[in-house]
Amino acid sequence: MPRTTAHRTAALASAVAAPFLLGLWAAGPAQAHGAPTDPVSRVYACSPEGGADAGSAACRAAVRANGTSFAAWDNLRVAGVNGRDRQTVPDGRLCSGGLAAYRGLDLARADWPSTRLEPGGTLRMTYASTIAHEGTFKLYLTKPGYDPSKPLTWSDLPERPFAQVRNPKLTNGAYRFAAKLPADRTGRQVLYTIWQNSSTPDTYYSCSDVVFPQAVAEGKTDSTPRAGTPATAAARTASPSASPSPTASAVSAAPSASVASDGAPARPVAAPQSTPVAADTDGSGPSAPLLAGGAAAVLLLTGGAALAVRLRRR
Repeated sequence: MPRTTAHRTAALASAVAAPFLLGLWAAGPAQAHGAPTDPVSRVYACSPEGGADAGSAACRAAVRANGTSFAAWDNLRVAGVNGRDRQTVPDGRLCSGGLAAYRGLDLARADWPSTRLEPGGTLRMTYASTIAHEGTFKLYLTKPGYDPSKPLTWSDLPERPFAQVRNPKLTNGAYRFAAKLPADRTGRQVLYTIWQNSSTPDTYYSCSDVVFPQAVAEGKTDSTPRAGTPATAAARTASPSASPSPTASAVSAAPSASVASDGAPARPVAAPQSTPVAADTDGSGPSAPLLAGGAAAVLLLTGGAALAVRLRRR
């Protein structure tokens, strides 16, 4: 084939491929992702990175109800909410954010992987994120008397969060902050976390199942330690908890520890290391799906270049 014809063929191939490549990059999700890993959220516990928690009965049921795995555990987000959470997310679908792709998280059951907390103690939150963004974390605990056998509704949550943290620093791939817990909760509850971005239009929702000691007598609580619990939170957190944000309550209790819902200690779940993490400042960096799209683009370009070389040699 003459050289001029080969050049024209290669140019045509590039022109045909260009819209496809642009589509791959445009299809990539927004680059602000995250979910709590301690206290472990349902979406992270039931993801392929959730370790032993992913094999729990609740997580297996959630995956079946979902119809697919929770590989995109960091992408449970809704755009354009602008603080209208109660008007946007329907009752009974709070844990999924109202998104069909996460509907398995809304199952009403009392055996979700859970984290033990102490009434009136310290909540030490580890919220893994793949890129730094500004925003406000609003933390809610279900009201006393919450029934985990019923779908979670907005009426199960107080009107106001018990803690609100604005713009904590992203360090080693996670936001870490502390807040004082309400002192009047017992038994199984849900920690509902809303992360409203101010640098993107997205709001993230997550449910973390937590267990408080049951009261056994007036003025006393059942604080008997459970075997294996002290080491679990440390294993789940990649680095020591940071000091609380100036807007969070500053207290100094022991970190939380995770236990299975039946009282047996849960296995340690390490903080996600394979997920692309962000630098400690705002910037840009692809998430895992976007990297996959980029890899496909590279393969396509490589194939096109090889075709052009073969045509030139003819």
